[in-house]
Amino acid sequence: MTYRYKTVLLKLSGEALQGSVGFGLDPDTVDDVASQIAEVSREGVKLGLVIGGGNIFRGQALAARGLNRVTGDHMGMLATVINSLAMQDALERLGLETRVQSAIRMVEFTEPFIRRRAIRHLDKGRVVIFAAGTGNPYLTTDTAAVLRASEIGADVILKATKVDGIYDSDPLKDKNAKLYEQINYMDVIKLKLRIMDTTAISLAMENKIPTIVFNLQKHGNIKKTILGEPVGTLVND
Repeated sequence: MTYRYKTVLLKLSGEALQGSVGFGLDPDTVDDVASQIAEVSREGVKLGLVIGGGNIFRGQALAARGLNRVTGDHMGMLATVINSLAMQDALERLGLETRVQSAIRMVEFTEPFIRRRAIRHLDKGRVVIFAAGTGNPYLTTDTAAVLRASEIGADVILKATKVDGIYDSDPLKDKNAKLYEQINYMDVIKLKLRIMDTTAISLAMENKIPTIVFNLQKHGNIKKTILGEPVGTLVND
């Protein structure tokens, strides 16, 4: 089987791992995602993961009610570490070798992020999970995903969502919303489509890394997307 993309950065939102439970982690959802990741990893795809923390903590919402933004962002980074460790456990129960690399030092249970070490892990077939965002406040995990993708030389960024791709309006509110099969980064910015924050989009555009936005809730979409099948929306420069 020939995969179109050999080195992949998969961006998962924290909400994607909460399933139907509404908060925290749904074990069945985590295991399902892990099984999809394991399948392509065993077939030679080099995989890096960035996972958000919105299923546990949303700093922006509390910042609007008076919480210091920097404090909130630091708390959000810790939430991403919790999700990363949960995914690591699920992957290792399936027999995969993994490493969690954190942008903030937690040496008792994560490695510090070191670019050369991350690349070496990928070359050895290990799944590398990048935790704690960029380690800096005011920057989202989407920006962290694009940054890590750039650093490891990823061929593509896969952004998992709850809908089939990018629409011209909210498909959950507008039944006539149009799905884009392909769109460029500049149009995403101009049309304010909000698939990622502007910093993340600009960084991906500058480094010429395509992004595919797809529906994680359809089992098998991770593999189909990496194979190059027409799934979701392709965003390029």
